[in-house]
Amino acid sequence: MDRPDASLTDRFARTIAHLGPIPLAQYMSEANAHYYAHRDPLGVAGDFITAPEISQMFGEMLGGWLADIALRAGAANGCYVELGPGRGTLARDALRVMKGAGLTPPVHLVEGSPVLRKAQGELLAGYSPAFHDSVDSLPEDRPLLILANEFFDALPVRQLIRTGEGWREMVVGMAGERFVPVPGDRPMDAAVPDARRDAPEHTIIEVCPAASAIMRELAGRIAKQGGAMLAVDYGHLQSFTGSSLQAVRAHRKTDPFTDPGEADLTAHVDFAALAQAAQMAGCRIDGMGTQGEFLLALGIAHRAAALARANANAAKPVGEALDRLVSPQRMGTLFKVLALAAHDWPQGAGFAPAVQ
Repeated sequence: MDRPDASLTDRFARTIAHLGPIPLAQYMSEANAHYYAHRDPLGVAGDFITAPEISQMFGEMLGGWLADIALRAGAANGCYVELGPGRGTLARDALRVMKGAGLTPPVHLVEGSPVLRKAQGELLAGYSPAFHDSVDSLPEDRPLLILANEFFDALPVRQLIRTGEGWREMVVGMAGERFVPVPGDRPMDAAVPDARRDAPEHTIIEVCPAASAIMRELAGRIAKQGGAMLAVDYGHLQSFTGSSLQAVRAHRKTDPFTDPGEADLTAHVDFAALAQAAQMAGCRIDGMGTQGEFLLALGIAHRAAALARANANAAKPVGEALDRLVSPQRMGTLFKVLALAAHDWPQGAGFAPAVQ
């Protein structure tokens, strides 16, 4: 048995030495669980900065979207749900706008990190948030108004690679004292969709069973209870090939296989797969698009202008924040948005008429 104080590197090395290589999904899952349990990764002093930390405008736009669709649906009894709420910054800004529209929903936060729960509880003390380890324990008696910003990208992915002997799952083994990704021994051809089975050798397919399972649960709840959801993350609107696994530490990309548990491991989100899971669970897809186009459609440029007029000293930083959030050269194109709702709810703002 590993010592309680053994590093994750030691534990992985010991496991691989005794049992052989471990699935990449297991490596990513355990590394991120350790990472988030021991630190607040956000901000200049942390490892990365998310959109809500860049500007209040981001949370205001998303909160306005939720308030608008809930009011038009006549659902004043809905509850605010956020997945992976960081420090609570997004919730604070979204809830402020919702309150201004006459909505004061109970707040439910799905968060596993003790460090971040503490920060969220302090920032949102006035809302008395309820914390959940998973989506399974969310309320079942009212509509759900859900935000998921940079949540799905941290869930563990499986990688399947086409080798000369057929499809194999990527696993993590050892080369000397280094962790290295290598194809496993077990044939995985049956796990590959027919349309991709004859892909060229060395093709890598990423799938995220955890993301699809969570989306099916949430979409099923929304279909039954009423509600709507926005998922915002970096990724692709269509399914893609290749490895997108990356690690970020101190705002720089680093080797995902060095010092597991000390950097944030993420992978690009397959929005087409999320949308398919939501539709299969009974939800309507209101749209998918880039973050920049979505925020501009909601009126973020007008909000930026109002903030600049209210405080001349803030004009430059507000303009810089706006550019960072919507510019195609920055977050505007890399980050995507998926909007979904119950079939009997009105169309969400920011997109063309919904796909039925």
